[in-house]
Amino acid sequence: MSVSDAPHPHTGGASSDATQRPGDPLLGRRVLIVEDDPFITLALEETLSEFGLVIAGTARTVPQAVRLAQTIAFDLALLDVNIGDDRIDPVADIIFARKIPFVFTTGCGRAGLPEAYPEQAIVEKPFYVEEILRTLREELAPFKSD
Repeated sequence: MSVSDAPHPHTGGASSDATQRPGDPLLGRRVLIVEDDPFITLALEETLSEFGLVIAGTARTVPQAVRLAQTIAFDLALLDVNIGDDRIDPVADIIFARKIPFVFTTGCGRAGLPEAYPEQAIVEKPFYVEEILRTLREELAPFKSD
């Protein structure tokens, strides 16, 4: 994945769906990122911040992610399915119980998702900015009333 290589509105390559616009439901939303690759984490932090999201926290291990998922305030989460040799399942369970929307990121496709979440939204690696933003918006839509 190379988020930074994705089409970007300043270069004219992004779709209109990916541009930051007034009224975008993602503007100001706090996002938790769980990703074990530091380069992907950094790219996601920079890119999502450019589109008006606030990085609530990042975790590179499941224990870090569990702690953050239990204790910090956030509106959305991006969860890598495989964190090193561990699986994201306990983190997804906490976030689901808190009724916070989340999206899995994975290079393994839908077959690699935790058993409890076979229909959860995913963005497959390698992914592009517009895919991430569109999927986050779709997951946030049912929660717009807050």
